[in-house]
Amino acid sequence: MAKLSVLLHEIDNGTILLPEFQRGYVWNRDQVRGLMRSLYRGYPVGGLLLWETEPDQASIRGGATDGGVRRLLLDGQQRITSLYGVMRGHAPAFFEGDASAFTGLRFNVEDENFEFYAPAKMRDDPRWVDVTLLFTEGLDSFIQDFSTVPDKLVIYIKRLNRLTQLLDLEFHEEKIAGPDKDVEVVVDIFNRVNSGGTALSKGDLALAKICAHWSPARQVMRDHLKRWKNAGFDFSLDWLLRNATAVATGRAVFTALDTVSAADFEVALAKSAGYVGNFLDAVSGRLGLDHDQVLMGRYAVPVISRLLHLSPGGKFADAVHRDKVLFWYVQSALWGRFAGSTETVLAQDYEIAKDAGIDGLIASLERWRGGNLEIRPHDFEASTRGSRFYPLLYMLTRVKGARDLGSGLELRAEMLGKHASLQVHHIFPKALLYKAKYERDQVNAIANFCFLTQDTNLVIGKRDPQEYFAEAEEKHPGVLASQWIPADPDLWRVERYPDFLAARRELLAQAVQSFLTELRNGTSAAVPADLQPVAVVTVEQDDVRVTQVKAMAAELVRLGYTEPALDSEIADPVTGRALAVAEAFWPDGLQAGQGKPVVLELDPDVADLPRLEELGYEVFTSVDALLGYVARRNENAAGTAANDGEFAEQDGPAAVGASEFDQAMRSIYDRARGEANYHATYFLSMLAEHGSLVTARRLLHAPTVSDGFAALWERGRLDLTVEALVVQPRFVDLFTPAEVEIARHRLGQFGYHTDR
Repeated sequence: MAKLSVLLHEIDNGTILLPEFQRGYVWNRDQVRGLMRSLYRGYPVGGLLLWETEPDQASIRGGATDGGVRRLLLDGQQRITSLYGVMRGHAPAFFEGDASAFTGLRFNVEDENFEFYAPAKMRDDPRWVDVTLLFTEGLDSFIQDFSTVPDKLVIYIKRLNRLTQLLDLEFHEEKIAGPDKDVEVVVDIFNRVNSGGTALSKGDLALAKICAHWSPARQVMRDHLKRWKNAGFDFSLDWLLRNATAVATGRAVFTALDTVSAADFEVALAKSAGYVGNFLDAVSGRLGLDHDQVLMGRYAVPVISRLLHLSPGGKFADAVHRDKVLFWYVQSALWGRFAGSTETVLAQDYEIAKDAGIDGLIASLERWRGGNLEIRPHDFEASTRGSRFYPLLYMLTRVKGARDLGSGLELRAEMLGKHASLQVHHIFPKALLYKAKYERDQVNAIANFCFLTQDTNLVIGKRDPQEYFAEAEEKHPGVLASQWIPADPDLWRVERYPDFLAARRELLAQAVQSFLTELRNGTSAAVPADLQPVAVVTVEQDDVRVTQVKAMAAELVRLGYTEPALDSEIADPVTGRALAVAEAFWPDGLQAGQGKPVVLELDPDVADLPRLEELGYEVFTSVDALLGYVARRNENAAGTAANDGEFAEQDGPAAVGASEFDQAMRSIYDRARGEANYHATYFLSMLAEHGSLVTARRLLHAPTVSDGFAALWERGRLDLTVEALVVQPRFVDLFTPAEVEIARHRLGQFGYHTDR
């Protein structure tokens, strides 16, 4: 057994550290609150597992202060780190993560609850005690604060004293020690005892063994990743390790590194970083794919690293060789070659690269596709920028001389000068299409996208294509064809929009197929690889759905959850078929390494939800449902029941209209279903569970607009939203002025104005 105060002192002294293979701190604030609440109430919180080892046996994080025996924390990192952060007021030396998860915790001496600092609620209220100050400055510093409530002084001091006595809490310790307990044995033990915590990937396990013999390995890899991220490409540690493994061993499994010495791995890592750099230069300069969102099929890159390693000088042999490699890369990405069973597919392609080079890889890919590597118009039928065919539109724009509809200049950095940034533009404006009753997937079809300079995008704004197409073509003949826009003016009318999309898909497919054929045959090798990076800015100010999803992602990050990938395609691991283009995707769970992958898919009709669920994804089809799930998860983590006190229905004169409001709330559900074809099932369940007033107040206080608000905006029916009800004169007295102002602001922000 070990007292908490002793454990914290050992961390101060650098005796307790973390092994390098441990992932970082991933708890959020509600988990910290839950831990403190459990400890304060005397609930069991589990023991600790420590590895006692000599300095040369393991790579550590944090920096030891002496050369003696080290105690490495295997199980209990999240708990001990949280307690250290709360009680010391800063993170321990081995910390990696977000320190805000344990910064600003308060204890209410009246109701004995823990919450994080909220100025409006806690400022000038001495009952909310700063827990960190209590532990760092002592109990005496708070006695004066309670002088205004002498009758409660003894009770409050008793409760604070009980809180400080947590330092005397004893944790049960289990130890792993002995010369036979090397890093491989310990990693295996760690994985078995830590099944409920943050899981280690296969890459983590391999890297743990490497770090035992070459301690800077992880940091050197992070430095490479940081350099690429600064250039616009975001890769994972596992991904870089895949490349290094391919170079060092020619094999796909990480266990192949077991026989690689630290010195050999160091050399292989440096070489693989060079090969990745060569590839990024080629894919950016030759294809124009110069930032992360358009970099397709990143698991094809280890094959290219292996291919370059087998090539003389570790470089492309010439421009023809480079173009063939890029052809294979694009095609393997488009058809999901590495969507699943990655190690098996990589192993096959490594062998082909060794025996038959790039020509063999192309032939193998063609056989895998049943002889079909042709791009067809229906391939561009997807919507949103997460689709795997969106990068092809960007690639065409960059390599085929697409011109700006306003200036007539080619959209190349060297041509645009100070205007070298592009914006995604909806050819047919969203507002025009929504007004004409087109569905969201039609509005956001890839064939409705093009790229323009910021100046031109601002000038065009929401104008009808019938107007600005004719003007652009008159000023700059051929500019529409350069953007693969059909020349028939009859297709520029909004009522012919589906036919416009079909015609443009034909043009895009022909252009892509022609360019890819040139790459494969080497017939365009004379084209210099000199495309300079261009910044791409997305302007979605008029899209309430995008606003809603981004606000939700920001709120979850604030709560301590992982930032999701937005507009992310999810492919079937067996067939490579696209199953969904998720608005938000957490591949490692809401908290990295904890729980199932989470998918937010707001267009369930165009996704294969049964297959996603079969594959183990946790799927949500509304932002409200996901946020509700997170709220329940946080309440469980904090150990608190759902509290609707702050949203309670009001009594007295202000509640006179509550019955009428209840009828109005149920009426907008029925009208939304009948008049706008929107079935607000989640809204209906909220009404049943909470009642009309509490439901309305919850929606107003939510960090994002509700699903109903977003859907009704798209249908041009904001008059059927809860916000529109709240601002009606007969109901405003049921809500606080701040709530009414929230409703007015939301409505005004999206074009629905009311009289005050």
